[in-house]
Amino acid sequence: MTTTARTTSARVLIAADKFKGSLTAVEVAEHLTAGIRKARPEVDVEALPVADGGDGTVAAAVANGFARHEVEVTGPLGASVTAAFALREGTAVVEMAEAAGLQHLPPGVFVPLTATTYGAGELLLAAIEAGATTIIFGVGGSATTDGGAGMLDALGARLLDQDGDSIPWGGGGLRELVSADLSGMDPRLKNVEVVLASDVDNPLTGPKGAAAVYGPQKGATDEDVKLLDAALAHLAETLGEQEAAASPGAGAAGGIGFGALVGLRARFRPGIEILMEELGVEAAIGRASLVVTGEGSLDEQTLHGKAPAGVAAAARDAGKPVVAVCGRVAIGKKELAAAGIEKAYALTDLESDVERCIAEAGPLLETLGERLAADRL
Repeated sequence: MTTTARTTSARVLIAADKFKGSLTAVEVAEHLTAGIRKARPEVDVEALPVADGGDGTVAAAVANGFARHEVEVTGPLGASVTAAFALREGTAVVEMAEAAGLQHLPPGVFVPLTATTYGAGELLLAAIEAGATTIIFGVGGSATTDGGAGMLDALGARLLDQDGDSIPWGGGGLRELVSADLSGMDPRLKNVEVVLASDVDNPLTGPKGAAAVYGPQKGATDEDVKLLDAALAHLAETLGEQEAAASPGAGAAGGIGFGALVGLRARFRPGIEILMEELGVEAAIGRASLVVTGEGSLDEQTLHGKAPAGVAAAARDAGKPVVAVCGRVAIGKKELAAAGIEKAYALTDLESDVERCIAEAGPLLETLGERLAADRL
């Protein structure tokens, strides 16, 4: 009787997003890898941090081989901030939140009527100057609701009031808009392909628009929301672009999606879809025997364009099993299964105190990695 030594061909792909407020996507991959290897040191682990276009997108690109570039731009309050974009072989990943994100506001400070996207336009120009001919423009996590007017201003558009002066920055300033001329925008834009990468497909205005859905998260009162929604509608009307205002993605990141569609001739694509292509995630799925995805909270939003849903769909198409790691699970097993996720491992399974989960996310995630490996490998 002969026996054959047991071998393993297990190869795990970790393609998870950040745990917002506690771990970056890179840190999630590092801690999870450490946990898996504690339990199964022989297993081959490949880590490809992912993002869906929101904050953390540049970091994910850099972790996957893009070069990081830093520039000084105008922040949402008008003061200078340091922002980064990623570049590889003529393709740039530009994250609007790097220039106009909530992270640039002091704690507890919101300026829903005056926050500007001017710095996002400066960041786009910096990417072009660095040699970008294709720009993946990730939008999300914004402090702004100006329809991209500040961005267009930085790129050379003329948005003027009744006296022929530039309108004030911010969504509130759109009320003073009398004329708009995009013909003077930087001519280099004509030779650049821009992809609007977002995890939301909201229109610019209305009950599902930028102001109504996301304005309150940026400090907008009920009256502010009404004012901003009317101001955004006024911007679209002045530009003669009501059809574009109704397009999917126009309402992304305070309406900067609209500015990109109209001023940059951008194509809208789900952020996780385009980023998986650029980061090589689909090829990595083909090499894997198990795919691990995840984000801080697995909830209803996850199912609508977030990174884990995109990764799970691609893995399902490739016939590969998928599990998820997260801080907490707020959807049922049936919803997870419909998304292609066989099981979710949550930090709250180990520690019921959410504050401790956030504070001790790294060590807890390593423990989850051990548990996952023991279950699945």
